[in-house]
Amino acid sequence: MAITGLSLSRRAIFPLAALALFFGASLPALAQQQKSTAPSMPKVPPPPPPTAQLKRNVDLVPLPVTVVDKDGKFVNGLQQDNFKVYEDGVEQKISIFKHEDIPVTMGLVIDNSGSMSDKRPEVNAAALTFVQTSNPDDEVFVVNFNEDYYLDQRSDFTNNISVLRDALARIDARGSTALYDAVLASLHHLRKGHRDKKVLLVITDGEDNASEHRLPFTIRAAEQSNAIIYTIGLLQEDDHGEARAAKRALTALSEATGGLAFFPKTLDQVHSICLEVAKDIRNQYLLGYYPSNPQINGGYRRVEVKLADLPHGLGKVFVRTRTGYYPETVARASGAASR
Repeated sequence: MAITGLSLSRRAIFPLAALALFFGASLPALAQQQKSTAPSMPKVPPPPPPTAQLKRNVDLVPLPVTVVDKDGKFVNGLQQDNFKVYEDGVEQKISIFKHEDIPVTMGLVIDNSGSMSDKRPEVNAAALTFVQTSNPDDEVFVVNFNEDYYLDQRSDFTNNISVLRDALARIDARGSTALYDAVLASLHHLRKGHRDKKVLLVITDGEDNASEHRLPFTIRAAEQSNAIIYTIGLLQEDDHGEARAAKRALTALSEATGGLAFFPKTLDQVHSICLEVAKDIRNQYLLGYYPSNPQINGGYRRVEVKLADLPHGLGKVFVRTRTGYYPETVARASGAASR
């Protein structure tokens, strides 16, 4: 991706050729759908050491879980015995249970295409409010994208509001919308983070029309990443076909990862949505289990979380988490085989 003429603080966060290798090595069938023909890139470096909040293991499956009542209010105070986790229909033993406000590694992935020019000031203000409302120990990065995508800050992560404000202010709204490529690159950048919990907030106003990768490839990469993706679609209802396609894509990304998709009717609603997302992240339960199925078979594993023995009078409640995952060991084994 050319960066000629850009400021030195603008960095292409990961070349598409390397993305295809990193995600595509374990996705041979989907990788054939991609159009990239660029040469091979160096191997991706290993992730940094884990933090103290959650000890990482190649087989550990972390599940951020949101529980709300019929009015959408968070249900707090539940205990480990109130949760049951199933993988492919088989109940699993919960090994880790937390309900606390832990810091996250978070990416703000903001559409910078031509149609966003009049929306960016309000979107930027809402994104800053989102960060300010989140855990002060979060580590954050900003990716602005049109047909290209850039990490618009000098360091990989920051929690400095002034730095983030400057990164968001790099408004050069022009060109097309390479949403899927920007999400893929951002998912890879999340792996450099030092927090166990990973989140992307994606804001766009239209359908992807410039990516080299496709939606199924992007969803599978998201399922493989353990990240939670929240999406905000500022869609034009008068363009029904494009709006429907964009809504389906944003909803699919969010539902697959346990996040939420929002489609505000007016631009000023973005602020309240960002506040809602920040609260959602900070009020989640964190469950973790070691799968009872040790086989490395390359298949998708469906996950379901149910509630049991709830306190009397609680009423109807709803649980949200990711719908499944591809084991890390599967990705590594498949990648080695393909090389």
